[in-house]
Amino acid sequence: WSGRGGVGAAVGPFLGGWLVDGPGWRWVFLLNVPLAVLCVPVALRHVPESRDGREHGRFDVAGAVLGAAALAFFTYALIEAPGGASGEVVGAAVTGVVLGAVFVGVERRRADPMLPPDIFASRQFTAVNLVTLCVYAAFGGFFFLSVLQLQVVVGYSALQAGTALLPTTVLMLLLSARSGELGQRIGPRIPLTVGPLLCAAGMLLMLRVGAGASYVRDILPALLVLGLGMVTLVAPLTATVLASVDTGRAGLASGVNNAAARAAGLIAVAALPLLAGMGPEAYRSAAEFGSTFRRAMPMCAGVLVLGALIAFGTVRKPAPDCRLPESRVHCAVAAPPLESGRAGRAGGAGTS
Repeated sequence: WSGRGGVGAAVGPFLGGWLVDGPGWRWVFLLNVPLAVLCVPVALRHVPESRDGREHGRFDVAGAVLGAAALAFFTYALIEAPGGASGEVVGAAVTGVVLGAVFVGVERRRADPMLPPDIFASRQFTAVNLVTLCVYAAFGGFFFLSVLQLQVVVGYSALQAGTALLPTTVLMLLLSARSGELGQRIGPRIPLTVGPLLCAAGMLLMLRVGAGASYVRDILPALLVLGLGMVTLVAPLTATVLASVDTGRAGLASGVNNAAARAAGLIAVAALPLLAGMGPEAYRSAAEFGSTFRRAMPMCAGVLVLGALIAFGTVRKPAPDCRLPESRVHCAVAAPPLESGRAGRAGGAGTS
């Protein structure tokens, strides 16, 4: 499942490039409508239901509005910041921070919060979501800027730039299942440490990509290393998030982790050009865009290294199930009757 999700993310630049060169960029947004129409009935029919008996199912309207508004104001401030610290930019940033603080306060007080604060009592859950923030912030910045680097500096069309990134998709499709099996055997700590480091190495290799770059010599090696890092990382990341909470909260844990990934990518796309000093004119100048790209890639790699350090220092292999096998369980003569369906098996074990 995680591998297919990674494939979907990696194939996005290819599909986006085709849409930009063909029907037009507006279809990048319109395409989501038929996909949603298709996915909703499929999910309702085929996805098994899981419920948390502690929750009563009320929708947290206040939390949803406050969270979305805080993210929107803060992102707007980051996008407009390269034009200068105007009153509009500062006001949007302050509003975003204030709304974020109000959101936290509302979620702490509500009986039915959208984001229950107590879910972060699990150290493993909190740690893996911090890793998720680091990883998907780096991915968001990398894929956004790499596609533009291939177009503005190397001279590719939008479709060619999207196609150039397909090796990561192929690796995810072929190897993610094996990565998940490996994570089950050795635990999540090593994959969540090694994976981000491999991704960081791949992003640093992209520093070789400039005007006149060779795809085979300069671009492909970076994408292969990046793809191997994604394969190592993505499946164990999702599995560890779900394993860190009770089964009844699996849906909530998945939603929080997915929201963290999407928010991280959104903020990275808005913030990275600002941090790298990339003004509006850079998108029209190959020399200027190339220099800012070379400043941005080490930033993405550094965020991945931070994620690897968090994983190495905090993520642990879940404790094994220590229950004894049934063949070793004996019932005392005075014990209460066994549950229906288990008496035959216990009777075979004998009493003493």
